[in-house]
Amino acid sequence: MSQPRSSYAVGTGLFIVLGFAALAYLATQTTSIANVHQGASYTVEAHFANIGQLKDRAPVKIAGVRVGQVESIGLASGQDAADVKLSIDKRYDKIPLDSVASIYTSGLLGDQYIGIEYGHSKKVVADGGTLALTKPAQQLEAMLGKFFGAGGVADNLGGTYTVSARFSNVGTLSVGAPVKMAGVPIGSVQAVQVDPVKLDAKVTMAIDKRYNQIPDDSAAAVFTSGLIGTQYVAIQPGGSPDVLKNGSQLILTQSAMQLEDLIGKFLVNGSSSGSSKSSNTPSGKH
Repeated sequence: MSQPRSSYAVGTGLFIVLGFAALAYLATQTTSIANVHQGASYTVEAHFANIGQLKDRAPVKIAGVRVGQVESIGLASGQDAADVKLSIDKRYDKIPLDSVASIYTSGLLGDQYIGIEYGHSKKVVADGGTLALTKPAQQLEAMLGKFFGAGGVADNLGGTYTVSARFSNVGTLSVGAPVKMAGVPIGSVQAVQVDPVKLDAKVTMAIDKRYNQIPDDSAAAVFTSGLIGTQYVAIQPGGSPDVLKNGSQLILTQSAMQLEDLIGKFLVNGSSSGSSKSSNTPSGKH
């Protein structure tokens, strides 16, 4: 009887050892220390509203390929943002100036790293330059919002301008919701306030300064992403030669459609079509 018990103990111990070995292997594969940057490099800055668990020496990647590492992390002087210095291999010195730097997580529980998505500018980021367009580390709430179709917008810590619009009904629109044009995020909702006099809602939006040629007769509408997604503001460009400026107000607006309204319209249209059909039916002969 002692031999089966000893075999069972040996098997259990071997299983535990193999388990720890597997965890150690996974740790070396996901950690940023395993990928130490070598060779000549140049430094680029990026400011993030939230860096999550990003650490020094974390990888910097383009299209999944490692091109550098995080050199240092600090609080930007006079700003409520993190100043992250990136050490980029000199072989990759043609990064467009309008590229977007985002913080991602390797796998489900891996370390965080910075991924750079190329822009379209003919100007490149020089040594000591700054990537103004960034996306912070995603929090659980933001990830759930994206799952339901909310989408995200790049944080342009380099500057925004503010415009407003009034709606008779904003539905469940909330602060931080995306502002889109042609389906592309160009800003975010900064504030939603009720006017006790006009009895409507004033929505203040922060628009990326890159999009400074929006006609001032453009229309703003509150839409819902998907069937049960979150709501966002969509801007439909007009044709005026004058453009929106800081403090401008969008006059043409379309309020959020409520589910009850949609069902009511469907029922009314259905009953109307049914009535018209019945009225055109010839009466029977007596």
